This record gives sequence, C-alpha cells and structure tokens, in this order.
Amino acid sequence: MDFQVVVLAGGESKSLSPLLSDEIPKPLLPVGNRPVLSYVLELLESSNLKDLIVVVEGENAACRVGGWISSAYVDRLHVEVAAVPEDVGTAGALRAVAHHLTANDVLIVSGDLVSDVPPGAVAATHRRHGAAVTTLLCNAPITGPSESGSSGGKDKAKKPVKHNIVGLDPTRQFLLLVASGAEVDKDIRVQKSILRAVGQMEIRADLMDAHMYAFKRTILQEVLDQKNTFHSIRHDVLPYLVRTQLRSEVLANGFNHSEDGWNGTLSSQNNLAWLSQHRVIAPFAFHGHDLGPKDSASVPKTHKCCAYIANKSKYCARLNSIQAFSDINRDVVGEASHLSGYSFSVQNNIVHPSAELGSKTTVGPQCMLAEGSKLGDKCSVKRSVIGRHCRIGSNVKIVNSVVMNHVVIDDGCLVQGSIVCSNVQLQERVVLKDCQVGAGYVVTSGSEHKSESLARK
Repeated sequence: MDFQVVVLAGGESKSLSPLLSDEIPKPLLPVGNRPVLSYVLELLESSNLKDLIVVVEGENAACRVGGWISSAYVDRLHVEVAAVPEDVGTAGALRAVAHHLTANDVLIVSGDLVSDVPPGAVAATHRRHGAAVTTLLCNAPITGPSESGSSGGKDKAKKPVKHNIVGLDPTRQFLLLVASGAEVDKDIRVQKSILRAVGQMEIRADLMDAHMYAFKRTILQEVLDQKNTFHSIRHDVLPYLVRTQLRSEVLANGFNHSEDGWNGTLSSQNNLAWLSQHRVIAPFAFHGHDLGPKDSASVPKTHKCCAYIANKSKYCARLNSIQAFSDINRDVVGEASHLSGYSFSVQNNIVHPSAELGSKTTVGPQCMLAEGSKLGDKCSVKRSVIGRHCRIGSNVKIVNSVVMNHVVIDDGCLVQGSIVCSNVQLQERVVLKDCQVGAGYVVTSGSEHKSESLARK
C-alpha cells in the first residue's frame, strides 16, 4: 500500500517507575510474559506490514530492544532501530527519522499499544478519503480489578479511564474536534469554518485515541518543519491539523496563528463527567461545504482529518501507567486471552510443562505460570501472571498480581494487587498489598506494605 511504518517505542517513562530499569526499558516490559512491543510488531506483521522503523529513546534502551528484535523476529520482519534522545517527545522522535521517510503515507504506531484492531483498516480508511491524517479511536477501556483481591479484600468495580473529547461529523468518518488533558477543564473553541461545513457535530467522551495514525507524508513533514516547537503528535500535531481544516495555511500560504474561533458550545462547568455518559449531538445553524469525498471546488485547498472507530468487540489499551500495566496483564490471560499467543488449558490457565507445583497448590483460571518456575506446598495463585524461573515457597498466596522473572518468594508471603519486578526477594511472611517492587529489591521478613513503591536508590 506504499505505507512506511514507524513504531514509537519510547524508553524511559516516569509514569512507570519503578517497573523500568537499565535491563528492562519500556518496550521490553512483560505483558503475559512477552515484551509489550511484541504485540504491536505481531499486529503489524498480521497486516503484512513488515518493513518497520522502531524509534527508541536512549542508546542503551535502543541497543537492548534491537538485540531482542534481531533474535525474536529473524527472517520475519525487516526492522531498523533508531535511537533518539530522551524526552524529545513523539514529534521530536519523528523529526529525527524524517529523512528515512519517502512513501506517500506514513503509519505511526505507539509501541505500548496492545490491540487486535487491524492497522490495514486504518490505512485503507486513510487512502479512501485521501486524508491528511486518520486516527484510530477505540472505546475507552475500563480499569481496575474485576473481582475481589484489591485493598482490604473489598470488591472494586472497574472504572472508566479519564476521557478525551472528540467531535465527529454525522457520518462519524471525519474528525472535527479533539481536546484532552488540561483542555477539558476549559471552554473549548470550535472552528466556524468546520461548523459551516457539517451543520452538526457529535460530541463524544467515550472514545480513546489509540495512538495509531496514518499521515500524508508531505503534510506531516511540513508541519514538523514549520512548527519546530511541537513536541507531541497527540497534543500538538493532530489538534493543529484538525483545527486548520477547510483553511489554506497548511498547503499553500505558510503557517500563521490566526484562529477562526467560535466560543461557548462546550463549557468547562463539569461537563466531562456528564459527557462521559451521554453522546451529544450539537446542532448548529451553519450549512455549507461537505467534508466528504465530494469536496466543493470552492474550497480547493482543504485537507481532511479522518477517524477510524474500532468495533466495540475489539480490544484496545495502552501501557502508559502502573494501573494499565496491571490491567493489560490481567486482560491477556482473561477477556483478551486471544492476544496472548498461548493455548489455554481446560482449567483456562497456562502452566508451562517445566513448572513445578507442590502438594495442595492451586493455580486458578486466568493465570499464567512460565517455564522453570517452582511453587511449594499449599500455595494459591489467582488471576496473576508469574514469570520465568521463580522460586516460591510454601503457604504463599498471590492474587491479582504480576510477578516477573527470577523472583524469590519465601514461605508464608501474601502478594495482593501488586507488581513484583525481576530478581526481587520477598523474605518469609512478607505482606504486599497494592505495591510495586523495583528490580533487585529485598523486602525484609515479616514486613507489611500497602500502596507503596519499593525500589533501590
């Protein structure tokens, strides 16, 4: 399809501390005992998109990611790994590899996306409309444990994540408005020219920007060149292109800061909570040019911003927080088990043949126990993922948790709603509830921790 693919894999992330380390940068964080980046690479491979540029923040992280890709995807994908400085943002990462981009269109995917939405569908929508940009929108995921096992043993209902606001035309094919972050607490400006073109706009707060974008390369490169202060695709480049639809700045007259604004439709007065439960059709007394394929010749320089809205049955989540890490790990051995790549047993779990279970030890449904791990007697594992070559003593309970590789858990420990990174040791009778334990940390015997982040300084 003459698409080039850029995977923005990141590297460091303050929101994921203390899960990351020199040995495990963000792209290699385990989800269902596989690096999170593997989900995007195999999604692209399934759409026959096998020629990729993977951009990683930091030389050390890029080296590790490149080494893993070389061994895991030899003879399957052609991948060029590019290192960029940390904190350059997604727009800066694209600028760094712009000289490699030559195709008519570029597909940009976040390396922390775990989804079964086919990239080919986004690319086809982009081509069909001749769009400047097409973004993938998915139903906002719900978060939190679905059963008991959270703090205090009480049931916690899953909660919707924080919403963005998007505006769509009546056909739901064209993106007319995007607002996120601090913007949703302010009055939001809507362009007169866009309102005139569509007559009415559907305001949605139940959709997530999945960070998969198809761009017309020439427009993307011009925006990146001219707007050198733009840091983020999501917060800078995309809103700019949406804002300047039906105007000529992008394609003809250079860039200026004049705004054809229209105030007052979306007020900041606590509307977001209400919007999250309702779809709003906002009618406007403006009529004019159709944004669809039959654009009027009187608007010759317009560009189109399109949306591909995934079916509700599709899974879509991003590993961009501690909570998301827990949620996605739980999901890939639960409701989204088809993404794990593993075959589940009749008990609806995965216990590697090389794993050893002691007497009266149970591994419940929606659990994963990787190769070489060993559990002692009278242990209980529920809704949890346990990594490779772990040594777990007797009378240990692990609930709603992720335990990475080479972890030692001594007798009598309770691990609940927690994340335990590689090479950690929990000495006997340790209690962890809703904690994160960084790589290599030793938790001393008999200690109890609740809602703490434990890491070596």
